[in-house]
Amino acid sequence: MSAPALPLDASAVADAYARLTDAFPGLSVTELRHGEEAPRGDGWMAAARLAEGGVDLDAFLAWDEAQVIRDYGQRARPDVVAGFGLHRYAWPACLLITAPWFLRRRVPRLPVEHVTYQRALGRMAVRVTTFACLPGDPAAGLPGARVVPDEEALRAEVRAAVAEHLEPVLGGFGPRMRRRGRALWGMATDEIVEGLWYVAHLLGEERRAMRELELLLPGATQPYTGSAAFRELTGPDGESLSTRDRVSCCLFYTLRPEDTCATCPRTCDADRVTKLAAAAAS
Repeated sequence: MSAPALPLDASAVADAYARLTDAFPGLSVTELRHGEEAPRGDGWMAAARLAEGGVDLDAFLAWDEAQVIRDYGQRARPDVVAGFGLHRYAWPACLLITAPWFLRRRVPRLPVEHVTYQRALGRMAVRVTTFACLPGDPAAGLPGARVVPDEEALRAEVRAAVAEHLEPVLGGFGPRMRRRGRALWGMATDEIVEGLWYVAHLLGEERRAMRELELLLPGATQPYTGSAAFRELTGPDGESLSTRDRVSCCLFYTLRPEDTCATCPRTCDADRVTKLAAAAAS
């Protein structure tokens, strides 16, 4: 059966972004048309400015510092604040690329110059000019399309597109976080995996996402550090509980030592089971 034709005015990734927002209303994506300027002011921040690591990054991280003081009644170390800020940008930024791949087998290229973020409203504005797709995709005839031969080539496009976007961002945040290459790319690995894993759960496609992510990040795929690293634990009633081993630690334990996440490398399996079983019960 042939794939349905695209409407003449359709973007290659518009429906994927719409499904993303339907599943996770905390993030909405606007595509900028040719000649349309990226939004400015009112809390909008160009990704390229974050990558510069200057006063715009200072302003961006001031939000994270204020949030820690408000929610936890204490100050966090500057490197911890920077790590929180990177996570809050990189998690949705990765979805700009992984969601269209997962949902439509289309991989947009989004250098930092083509992305603007409004964190308070959970909005991103993007300019998609090129994308990769598979043979037979109706979008293959659209301007900016580049056809790749198979699924593994498309996975390579995902890895390359995320790296293209995140490399300058990691360069901006890295000195504030007191982390370098391997550690920073470990964080990038975690953002790719955990963002899509979460959204796929909301879409009812968690198991497929886990299989896809294991193929996308099997390990030894530079510059990424580590793999998807999913595994199963057994719950108190014999049920299977999915977890993964994060490559990096977000350092939340510096604020709440007793409260680590279920995928944290500091969390033992017994504590993971307790956390995962409680989450499933709720």
